[in-house]
Amino acid sequence: MELKLGDVQTTAIIPLVVKANETMRPNARIKDPKAVEIIEALNIDTQPYDKFLSHEGVVARTIMLDRQMKEIIKKAPDTVVVNIGAGFDNRFARVDNGKIWWFDLDLPDAIEARRKAYPEQARVTMIAGSALEDKWCAQVKDKINGRKGKPVFIAEGLFMYLTLEQIRTLLELLKCNFPDGGTLIAEQNNKLMQKNEKHHDTVKNTNAHFLSGTDTAQEIADLTEGIRLIEEHSFNEEMKKYSIRAKLFALLLPKINDRWATFEWG
Repeated sequence: MELKLGDVQTTAIIPLVVKANETMRPNARIKDPKAVEIIEALNIDTQPYDKFLSHEGVVARTIMLDRQMKEIIKKAPDTVVVNIGAGFDNRFARVDNGKIWWFDLDLPDAIEARRKAYPEQARVTMIAGSALEDKWCAQVKDKINGRKGKPVFIAEGLFMYLTLEQIRTLLELLKCNFPDGGTLIAEQNNKLMQKNEKHHDTVKNTNAHFLSGTDTAQEIADLTEGIRLIEEHSFNEEMKKYSIRAKLFALLLPKINDRWATFEWG
């Protein structure tokens, strides 16, 4: 399988490689057989995309978000989920309860690559388009009608590649197109990492650049009225469970790691 991806879209290979390599470990903390299948089909050198901190960060964020999504779905079994900037993510397979409806949204080149890797699935729709333009919203609205749960929007590995103004555009788009309310779960980068992107252990091996960072997710909520920050958790909370090195990282550099933040409106 050959890939033709833009600079930012190429960063989707990083979590894909990590999930594949973690899956093949004897005591794997996450299992993603599809990632293994895709990496084998790509036949690429995975070494530049799998370093300690990125590996542990991807594993931690996967565990944390899977846990959170399962809790949300347990409370709202028929909810609609939109995975913004989906890349090669296979979260649907890990959290599906047989009732949710899932959208994987990404730019056209990323969706073209995704279609080569993933067959059509019941209750999963792939959408090619920009998250910053509302053309995709109509399909999501159609599925929300008649369902009890408010829609959930996931932005994993996305906000750091957007400017704050672009993030504001996305927040306004969500509020305007889904006025009855919803939940946004977004990964947050920090300002120090944005300034020192050349030192990131894996992204430095791509042509992508960090365009924003925050010290707290409240800075995101403050971009537009009506967006409420519900909670925020550093990846360190999960990472430090598994190694002395990660514990030291969390102790010595507690604010460097990325965070999950949950926002609501409506």
